[in-house]
Amino acid sequence: MSATWVFSPAVFAAQPSQLSFRIDEGHNVNSFVREGDVAAHLLLRSGELPRILVAFPAGNSGVGLWFEPTESPITWNLTAPPRPFTARDKQGRALNGIEFAVEVNAPRLKFRGAVLSSVRVLRDFELSGTAPPEVLEEPRATGRFIAWARDRLDGAAGYQLSIEAQGGTRISAEGITSVANAPLRLKVWALTGEPPLTPLDRMLTPAAIDDARARNALAFLSYQEKFLAGSWRFDTYFGRDTLISALLLAPVLEAPAIESAISSVLERLAPDGEVAHEEDIGEFAVLRNQREGRGRVDTPVYDYGMVDDDFLLAPLAARWLLDDSRGSERASRFLAGQGDGVPRGEMLARNLVWLVERAAAFAEDPRAENLVAIKSGRMTGNWRDSEQGLGRGRYAFDINAALVPAALDAAARIHERGLLNEWLDARQRQTLAQAAPRAKIWAEKAPGLFAVNIDGGRARASIQSYAREAGVDGKAALRSLGRASLAFHALSLDAQGRPVPILNSDEGFRLLLTEPPVDELARTLTAILRPFPAGLLTDVGLLVANPAHADPELRREFSRFAYHGTVVWSWQQALLAAGIDRQLRRQDLTRDVRVQLEHASRELWRVIGNTRAWRTSELWSWSWSKGRFHAEAFGRPGADADESNAAQLWSTVFLGLAPPGAK
Repeated sequence: MSATWVFSPAVFAAQPSQLSFRIDEGHNVNSFVREGDVAAHLLLRSGELPRILVAFPAGNSGVGLWFEPTESPITWNLTAPPRPFTARDKQGRALNGIEFAVEVNAPRLKFRGAVLSSVRVLRDFELSGTAPPEVLEEPRATGRFIAWARDRLDGAAGYQLSIEAQGGTRISAEGITSVANAPLRLKVWALTGEPPLTPLDRMLTPAAIDDARARNALAFLSYQEKFLAGSWRFDTYFGRDTLISALLLAPVLEAPAIESAISSVLERLAPDGEVAHEEDIGEFAVLRNQREGRGRVDTPVYDYGMVDDDFLLAPLAARWLLDDSRGSERASRFLAGQGDGVPRGEMLARNLVWLVERAAAFAEDPRAENLVAIKSGRMTGNWRDSEQGLGRGRYAFDINAALVPAALDAAARIHERGLLNEWLDARQRQTLAQAAPRAKIWAEKAPGLFAVNIDGGRARASIQSYAREAGVDGKAALRSLGRASLAFHALSLDAQGRPVPILNSDEGFRLLLTEPPVDELARTLTAILRPFPAGLLTDVGLLVANPAHADPELRREFSRFAYHGTVVWSWQQALLAAGIDRQLRRQDLTRDVRVQLEHASRELWRVIGNTRAWRTSELWSWSWSKGRFHAEAFGRPGADADESNAAQLWSTVFLGLAPPGAK
């Protein structure tokens, strides 16, 4: 493939950065830059499995260099932070990227492999050590320089990674060494030819919280074309992430930002109205289209395999178009506006009609088998989208007890207001007229199917046993339970409609989007806010799962090393905090329940405050020593199942939330 070999910084032109920030977590140094056509996330991985990786929002592309395991842990030092650079390839096409300098306290590093392609390809290489042969490129070494460069598989402008050895450092096709065991010193350039995205100029209203790290992360992940789910691993559109983030951030987002979020989802709807979960773009689209017989073309391919996102669009649309005065004033113009030649109103109508029809079976016969199941042949369907995330269940609690009734209610309200009349035919109007009665049936009947009740003696025995298994002190947990029985909603139902008895944090969806019976609020909050392992509360945050009452195999799968196990997801804490705040605005609360809600809010914000420095991270884990929990970065080699993103879209939602007394 033709490419320009970059061996000199003279080919670049540098400019000062408009957005530059750094986040260090565990073994990872994360440095972000965005300015003009350049947006890049540099990740330097220290430890015994070092790597250099640069991810670009443009085309969800990236370049990465992995090294062989080292005999002892190494540490990268970023001696010159990333600066934006632009260059041209041999055909005169623009390449955008960064230049930076690093030093590492090792006398030698041996190359394991370099990958220049889609972030999706880099993710796979990180996990499996393999990549499609057609994207691999041999390096070219000349003197003090080594470079990997290639065009994209369809011939479009591609990717470059160039390294200059500095000082006493020597470089070859095999690796990097130094004279006299001195630290290695390198200058690096990383570039992509993928078309750049357009940053949003106006993001937050003056009401947003003053949190520099969250503001920076949100700015880096937000563009006119779409919001990015997280960096480095998800530098592109995810429907669920966009919708949840916009729901929680809506009070402090400027109107163009909310409308960009909704538009990006509408423009990726399936013909039947389902919401796209993820998109294959750039070279990953080329690879997939080639594999599926459509040739080497970059036509995007959308994944509609998830279920929860289909029921999140309507609640966001209703809140913006009906409940927010800014949105209601702009509703007609927004809905008449077009994406790909189709009015947004027509797109939204397609989703609302689909979801009301999807909810018909349970409304007519409210049995477990008529709930909304994850799709056939899959183990995932909601935000807990790892293989063990739903405990091998088929019917997720959050989808059925919260999202479906909330979506039906939103569809009913939008239809009653007549906002979509010009895009509805007679059959569709008749369908939407069923939204309100179906919402009532779902809200009344679905949650009870997930009820788990365990008598006090058996609950205490399980908690005590699991505390030993997890290596934590269970005394506080047992005191919090006393002799009472344990009642909570299951994480999911299995194929036979039996509850999977894993205590979980998804009650937050129900509190944010619906109005549960008042007596259920008390039981719900009591269950989840007990100390772990009776509940979900720890001093390093609210865990998203507690398998104390599940079978031994499930308990092993839901460990603190599992992606959706006994770990803390930042946005789930925000979801619950926002849900409690919404319930406190109700007028039908008893005095005792109101007091309990206020206490729950304070307790939750207390543990949120304990890990403020981790707030924009995707998730984190914990360890137990000296009688207390300690927060630990998720992504430890040989232990954790995956790696956390340093900047995660839905972890910026605290910008729209404030603890009690600070509002």
